[in-house]
Amino acid sequence: MSFLYPLGLLGLIGIPILILIYIIKSKYAEQTVSTTYLWTLSERFLKRKRPISPLAGIISLILQSVSVALISLIVAHPIITVPNSANEYCFILDASGSMNTERDGSSRFERAKGEIEDIIDSSTDGSRYSLIWVGDVTATVFEGTESKKDAKKYLSELECGYTEADYTSALGTAQEYFDTNSSVITYLVTDTEYASNENIRVINVSGTESNAAISDVTWDISGGTLTVTGRVSVYTDARELTVSAYADGGDTPIAKTDLSIEGNTSELFTLTAALKTFSSLRLTLSGEDALVCDDEYMLYDVKSEDSYSILIVSDTPFFLETVFRATGRGKITVMSPEEYNSSVSGYGLYVFESCTPSAPPDDGAVWFLDPQGSIPDTGFSVQGDVMLSRGEKIEMTSSSSTVAKSMTAGLRGEDIEIIEYVRCSLYRNFTTLFSYQGNPLVFAGVGSSGHREVVFAFDIHNSNLPLLVDFVVLVDNLMRFSFPDVIENTDYSVGEEASVNVIANCESIRVDSPRGTVTYLNTDAAVTSFMLSEAGTYTVTVTVSRIPTTFYIYASLPDSESDPLPIAESIALIGEGTEGGFDGTFDPIYILFVLLAVLFLADWMVYCYEKYQLR
Repeated sequence: MSFLYPLGLLGLIGIPILILIYIIKSKYAEQTVSTTYLWTLSERFLKRKRPISPLAGIISLILQSVSVALISLIVAHPIITVPNSANEYCFILDASGSMNTERDGSSRFERAKGEIEDIIDSSTDGSRYSLIWVGDVTATVFEGTESKKDAKKYLSELECGYTEADYTSALGTAQEYFDTNSSVITYLVTDTEYASNENIRVINVSGTESNAAISDVTWDISGGTLTVTGRVSVYTDARELTVSAYADGGDTPIAKTDLSIEGNTSELFTLTAALKTFSSLRLTLSGEDALVCDDEYMLYDVKSEDSYSILIVSDTPFFLETVFRATGRGKITVMSPEEYNSSVSGYGLYVFESCTPSAPPDDGAVWFLDPQGSIPDTGFSVQGDVMLSRGEKIEMTSSSSTVAKSMTAGLRGEDIEIIEYVRCSLYRNFTTLFSYQGNPLVFAGVGSSGHREVVFAFDIHNSNLPLLVDFVVLVDNLMRFSFPDVIENTDYSVGEEASVNVIANCESIRVDSPRGTVTYLNTDAAVTSFMLSEAGTYTVTVTVSRIPTTFYIYASLPDSESDPLPIAESIALIGEGTEGGFDGTFDPIYILFVLLAVLFLADWMVYCYEKYQLR
């Protein structure tokens, strides 16, 4: 036995003090004096029996001495060592989407936390605990802690995720614990049934819950008619279901259909309604369900403009006018370099060919063709002209980035030849589409002042580019880059990455998750993104010129997480497990408190018996 606070044993000095008081006190005779008339009258109703004063006094002294000893022990806090009774525990907690399945008002995830808490409570003091949470990421919540209180506190704060559980990293960490101590007891608390498990104790918290889910939803509006198609899957029992559609937050369905689906099967559905446009469309499944986060599906329609105002500043605008008209995406105005000045405004796209403005416009996207000098706040500088002895082919990028692929999509790969170019140095994060001997010739990105830029670092008149079919395709791709929809896709699955285009003069992009978590995205690049880790609607607020605009993105539960009874082949830790633990501890502090309370009660009863002769 050991003591956390050995100085508490100094309280034992109270025992001889009590004995001394008892010896001194015994020299005086006790006499009861009635102080009130009521007390005098009550004496005639008391049974006249002589108290056993000497014996009662000794019993009281013994009880008080033992109480002092217990108080000293409680202050000293004794710890009793129990050999080979403690263990090291490693818990792997499944926080995948299916763990949100509920039964009797409690989710599987809550029941899983309860299982872990029970194991911690029943373990011997001095054991060590580690917990690995497996949700949208894998995180070690605590490692090697000996405090049951801390372990349960951290456990209670955990929330369930919505993605598929990937145990690769968790098993790697658990394997390290096992390699260090082969007697570690590893628990996997999950709702998946495993055919075999080695060196891992699997606690399955799944039950007989039934679930139905909406998935694979698509929509189309044609001729004033909205058509929505999708799939409803039913797990375990057969179900009678109704799929209803609500537009723009309305409470009355614009369309619905009844389905009768056998267990463990799925069925396609189609909804039609007279509707020309919508901002949001909500699909719901009727009836109670064990997993509610896949009973609703949200669709959002993000409209984009198909025509823009374009200003071409050039003395030779023929090729540019022709290609812009071929794309059909712009209303074109032509102005000579002499006519242009910084007061010109109101255009969505400014194209400067073989001329250099003093500063880029701040109210639209900007293209520079054959720039004649460096321009402030553009993200690149001009180093000078380079003349070639003959026509040379330029190389198209092989980058697999999303931005590069979108701007080179549909190109045939026709040879582009130039005889001169402008050497440019980039000091912003631009995407290079074409280059010559490492020098960027066609590149795009966001300038220092936040506007989108496209640069052709050569004179297109001194190349064969205007004569190629790829010229029209390339310009159309670059127009899409210059005039992007802020949100091009509003329908994702949890675990995917959502993209947001950063438009000109964008000041901030705020994302509110379904659970209320707020994040701000980087606005320095042309495209930014964020990970969808929760099921439900994300609110994206884009602030441009101090004016906020709200967009919505819906993340649905992965199809694999809708199955309430998932089955897997096996899970294991490699190696030979051993039995045996290490020395644990027993903390008798609560027992001592109970004994102390009993002694105080007994002493009080002896006192009452001696004073008032109570039976």
